[in-house]
Amino acid sequence: MKSKPPSTEYETILRAAGHQTIAGFDEAGRGCWAGPVVAAAVILPAAILDEPRALAGVNDSKQLTAAAREVGYNQVLAHASAVGVGSVPAYLIDGFGIVPATRLAMQIALLALQQWPAALLIDALSLPMLSLPQVALIKGDSRSLTIAAASLVAKVTRDRLMQTADCAYPMYGFAAHKGYGTAKHQQALAQYGPCPLHRRTFAPIMALEDRRKPEKPIGENPKSR
Repeated sequence: MKSKPPSTEYETILRAAGHQTIAGFDEAGRGCWAGPVVAAAVILPAAILDEPRALAGVNDSKQLTAAAREVGYNQVLAHASAVGVGSVPAYLIDGFGIVPATRLAMQIALLALQQWPAALLIDALSLPMLSLPQVALIKGDSRSLTIAAASLVAKVTRDRLMQTADCAYPMYGFAAHKGYGTAKHQQALAQYGPCPLHRRTFAPIMALEDRRKPEKPIGENPKSR
């Protein structure tokens, strides 16, 4: 059964409360084993929120093919009032943890917007460090048009970054799996080990590195070296 497209219900509620400029936020790559986590912020104009037919192809990025995501991405860029993107690399994800790194990417995306929003619509997360009114929506990318627009920008941007990463590290197949834990990615990791783009604090990478460590000879005293 075809999924219901995202609506402007939550945007309408916020606008009725006096918040006319609303930024939607989403991320891509949170569950990947390699590469950055990328967040996007999108502000849609009132004309689009009142009559969203111009963004009819915009939906949760997970519901669309790669070709449809490119079309939706271009629709968003053509009609949005403002678009901001934030990216946090693997080594900072390892240093901060994935949820704080995702929030950091969202803050960077917010600062990259060409105008300051009056309220935020965020997929799943909240941004407690900000005093702006905000609504965290579970599965927000399938419920809110503004969040869906952000999901497309984040996903397409990150996919392009991983295609570039494939040029630097072609043995891992980043262009195909974008850093997710596919069987081919696991096979490449087993053969080559992790590269600088891998998230070494993620359990599968930690387990792999533990397996690759040479075993100490029985009875060896490390202090005797």
